[in-house]
Amino acid sequence: MHDSPPPTPPSRYSTRRDERRFESITLPCEWVENYRPGGFHPVNLDDLFHDGQYKVIRKLGQGSFSTVWLARDQSNNRYVALKILVGASESAKELQILHHLAQVAPSQMTQRTTQLLDEFEHIGPNGIHTCLVFEPMGPSVDSMVEELPQFKPRRFGMNIRYPPPMARSILKQALQGLAVLHENGIAHGDFQPGNMLFALDDIHSKPEDVLWQDTAAQPGPVSAQVQRLDGKPDKWAPQKLYAAQPLAPLTRITEDFQIKLSDMGGAFFFTDPPTKPIVPLGLRAPELVLAGEVNKTIDLWSFGCLVFELMTGQPLFCVFWNDSETEQDDDHLLSLTTRLGPLPEALYRKWKTTSLYFTPDRQLFNFQLGGVPEGGQPLVLEHVSMEEMFDRAKPDIDAEEAAKVKKLVRRILQYDPAQRPSPAELLRDPWFCDGESGSGSS
Repeated sequence: MHDSPPPTPPSRYSTRRDERRFESITLPCEWVENYRPGGFHPVNLDDLFHDGQYKVIRKLGQGSFSTVWLARDQSNNRYVALKILVGASESAKELQILHHLAQVAPSQMTQRTTQLLDEFEHIGPNGIHTCLVFEPMGPSVDSMVEELPQFKPRRFGMNIRYPPPMARSILKQALQGLAVLHENGIAHGDFQPGNMLFALDDIHSKPEDVLWQDTAAQPGPVSAQVQRLDGKPDKWAPQKLYAAQPLAPLTRITEDFQIKLSDMGGAFFFTDPPTKPIVPLGLRAPELVLAGEVNKTIDLWSFGCLVFELMTGQPLFCVFWNDSETEQDDDHLLSLTTRLGPLPEALYRKWKTTSLYFTPDRQLFNFQLGGVPEGGQPLVLEHVSMEEMFDRAKPDIDAEEAAKVKKLVRRILQYDPAQRPSPAELLRDPWFCDGESGSGSS
């Protein structure tokens, strides 16, 4: 007598989804419990999509709302990146934006953003999944730095950051992509290093077995078997989960390297901003933190933070997730005050918990999130401005260039959104115009 099959798990957005079905997986991959109705589609190597046109051969990455795979386009004899969205995803806006950009700025978008090649729907056990087919790209800017030859082998005390000319070119190319979006009334909405990808050298001439997912444990586990806690088979999840294997060995990192913006899942038309944007915590503008205000300049604020981060190898605002959203936001706002100076009165009035940290005359007296414990002493920490923090990081540039970079960051990180320069204006900044080499100078 066979055991009864497991019941259908609650959907990804159900209030009953807290019960675990699977043994824990420590592999760096998507959360296994999100293989449920409305969640990820179960993908196994060698799977075929779109009537057999696309064959999956490698895992490239994953996010909160999709997994991305390298696939062989058997109809056109090429490789593609297959992005499979969760079953409950609302992809209409992303597709609308991609189609709009392809119509109004086709040549610019081909050069500055990852190119959409095809789209289709796939029906699986977890729902109907929108599948977007893009040109294949290399690793993202946040991960490629670890693959640079000068950091191998890794030694204690190394500053893992891009060489300054390379950082400047990355930033300039990303800004050029942002300029195209903004000139056509679109904000990226999730402007971060994870959504900036390196172009590949010629991949289409490579044999399939060279690009196939590496299943050898080098240097650590690259896959994990999916096991239900009750031992039963599970039709909503794949047999294995895979660690992403970006195409770093095929990535162009010579002087003519190219960067493209990817992932328009958080993008929006200026005239139709979202109520809940998906900007990473440390890159959120103050008006977004304090009032949930979304405007076209939130991309620019993120860019200003990234200028600092790519040049120093350190985030300007390191904000950790907290169960208490209030304490999380307080931490961010205190960092803003320290690095950039006091908030203007209009913003300060929207900060509801200022009495925990400031005297009535707005003197900062305490850095302890949640206030001073009863009988305790206020914790007053050293105030380190953005400029001091930049200098302490000792980027590999001379004093003249350092001054230009710090001035640029200040120019961008204006508390008043109306005072923030446009991408086109920033591209005329002296730091981007003086002596740029490589593809970023175009």
